[in-house]
Amino acid sequence: MKKIAIINGHPNRNSFNSGLANAYKNGAVETGASIKEINISELDFNPNLQFGYQARMVLEPDLMEAWEIIKWADHLLWIHPIWWGGLPAITKGFIDRLFLPGLAFKYRPNSVFWDKLLLGKTAHIISTLDQPSWYYRIFYGQPSVNQLKKTVLQFCGVSPVRVTYIAIIKSSNERQRSKWLDKVKSFGKRLL
Repeated sequence: MKKIAIINGHPNRNSFNSGLANAYKNGAVETGASIKEINISELDFNPNLQFGYQARMVLEPDLMEAWEIIKWADHLLWIHPIWWGGLPAITKGFIDRLFLPGLAFKYRPNSVFWDKLLLGKTAHIISTLDQPSWYYRIFYGQPSVNQLKKTVLQFCGVSPVRVTYIAIIKSSNERQRSKWLDKVKSFGKRLL
């Protein structure tokens, strides 16, 4: 049985991103997958990595629970909007506070190399946009993907990492949103 962590990075629990997360969950449940959810907006934690890596901040109980879910999962589904080209601040803070040396990766002494501590996991990033995805990729270089996929997930050993864009949200109608929900539900059924 596949173990999936659904990580919703939208700060508004009533957003379309939540609808997408539920659609994926409904599809995955049909396959018999085991699902655990992390709704970042509902967690009680300080998103500011106050001391960088100079001093370790104590992880709040909600972050400790989220980390247990991430360790448990075979597959991480990340859903978030793209704002100003990147991740919402609360999602970035979640990553800063949780994907730490000793947890997600480990620096090697006297080396430029590191150990990837999340090997064996896969991921799928579903991002919503208010512009065409081709425009975001070509003209902006998809900075949110470079950050989350390359410099966080793959850095820590998660591979492969698939990316799907859902766009254009602001001008979409109910018919289009319904198609997107069906598409994401089909991802859940295929466990992508």
